[in-house]
Formats: sequence, structure tokens, C-alpha cells
Amino acid sequence: MKQLTEREEELMNILWDKGPLFVKEIIEYLPEPKPHFNTVSTFVRLLENKGFVSHTKFGGTYRYEAAISREAFSRSTLKSVIDRYFGSSIKASVSALFKDEKLSDDEIRDLVETVIRQRKSSEQ
Repeated sequence: MKQLTEREEELMNILWDKGPLFVKEIIEYLPEPKPHFNTVSTFVRLLENKGFVSHTKFGGTYRYEAAISREAFSRSTLKSVIDRYFGSSIKASVSALFKDEKLSDDEIRDLVETVIRQRKSSEQ
């Protein structure tokens, strides 16, 4: 899956949080200073070209919506980071996260139990 720029991710978060929107509605959710309509429209079309957004035509305008879920994007992004920076090793990536974190034994046990529960539920 392709990566997103900071601005593209900002727009995707709006679409994930608010659902299908017209460009003028997307602009309402953006912080000040508001970008120009054409700028947002260009970014949304770029997102559509990348496969992240789809549209429905309403007269002479389009309503845009996320074509992939936030969860699917998050998983793909995390996998990409693990592949790129940790040689595809989940163990190495988790170790890196815990290296600077001071987790208690109870927190570590809780994490392991959560992973085991998730694995068991996905096997069913």
C-alpha cells in the first residue's frame, strides 16, 4: 500500500471520522488557515488515484469517502515500518519499543495475554 503525506493523512482522518463528504465539507473540518477549495480538491483526487478514496457523483459535484478502513491502513503502515526498519522482524520491532519503556512485569504479562487472546480468537 502506498504511503500518505501529512496533509493526505489529515484528509483521510477527516473522511474516516466524519464519513462521506463533499470538498466544501472537508474544508470545514480543517484547521485555520483554511486551504483553498482547489487545493483540497487536488489532494482528494490524488488520494483517489492512490486508491484511498472513492467518490459518488451528485449532479456536477462529487462526494468522497474512504475506500479503505483506518485499521487496514494502520496495519499496512505498521507492516511497512517493520519490514523497512526491523528486517521484517516483529520481535526486533517489539524489542525496540520496550527498550526505552520501563514496563512492569504485570504490564508485560498483560501484553502477552492480550496477544494470546487475539491469536486464539483469530484462529476460531
